[in-house]
Amino acid sequence: MKKYQIVELSNEHNHAGSKAVQDVCDIAKNLDYEAKVIRTATSIDSLWGKIRRQTLFFIDWLKIYFSITPNSLVLIQNPYHHKQLIRNWVLNKLKKDKQVIFISLVHDVEELRKSLYNNYYKKEFNFMLSIADSIIIHNDKMKAFFTKKGTSENKLVILKIFDYLMDKEATNQNVIFERAISIAGNLDINKSAYIAQLGKLGIIVHLYGPNFSHSLEQYEDIQYHGSFPASEIPNQLNSGFGLVWDGNSIDTCSGDFGEYLQYNNPHKLSLYLASGIPVVIWDKAAEADFVREHNVGICVSSLNELKDKLSTISEDEYKNMLLNVQEISQLLQKGHYTRLALEKAELVIRVS
Repeated sequence: MKKYQIVELSNEHNHAGSKAVQDVCDIAKNLDYEAKVIRTATSIDSLWGKIRRQTLFFIDWLKIYFSITPNSLVLIQNPYHHKQLIRNWVLNKLKKDKQVIFISLVHDVEELRKSLYNNYYKKEFNFMLSIADSIIIHNDKMKAFFTKKGTSENKLVILKIFDYLMDKEATNQNVIFERAISIAGNLDINKSAYIAQLGKLGIIVHLYGPNFSHSLEQYEDIQYHGSFPASEIPNQLNSGFGLVWDGNSIDTCSGDFGEYLQYNNPHKLSLYLASGIPVVIWDKAAEADFVREHNVGICVSSLNELKDKLSTISEDEYKNMLLNVQEISQLLQKGHYTRLALEKAELVIRVS
């Protein structure tokens, strides 16, 4: 069976937002999924920009339809964030006329994330459910959401955690024991208001990423190290714990972004573990189960617990966590979890 993947090209950003998509593309390529590219002409939202975008989308989708062979397997990554007038028509025609089988790997469910959810994403999600023969989802919590939507359990494959590919093995072999936390990613306090409250924790906080608020410079415990590309940030993370948290408060993960952690696999978790450091994660996060199972960090209900929790961790306990982290890190850097999920999805299709 010939295998393809439909790849949306987008601009690179100085945080991990698009790395998960690119990593899936690279892993799928190594599993012989031939890439079929959808190009984005421009991100400008003017009338002329929209015309240019839709024209290029139209051309690329027609090329895809005519180049994909009958009875083949096609991997798509959802959601599609750009409205593409011809997309659903082409995918439906591939399924009907060429008997193409689809695997969807889900990166986000906007209905669960809430902040961006609108009629476009509702239709995009429902179309994905209707066309996908197998769906790769994040974890058991997300699986429950899909089954409530009427999706057969037999179609669902659990990813467990997103991989984090690196050009070369970059696990930090000399991680320093420190009762401190690191946060890497978008530091915009308007998006993640809890960041503005970190100075109250009484512990060292290392920050990496764009949109640093200079109002945080008043706190001695907060140390800003600059912004780095996704490929370089693992080399900067070499001590303490990576923080997996989001939302409006240090008391709990609240608000749309915070509550979303109950369902998704945050890419930050993959970044920290691939970099070789254990994590601190909200105890109600879906991935808290993964952290507990593999003993690669600690779970807290509130960041206000953190100073006391960290004070009880000995250097030997930390080193034991590091050994577990190194095992997971090697798997993440090699694309183990995505490869396994794709192989399971292919098996689901063969036996259905």
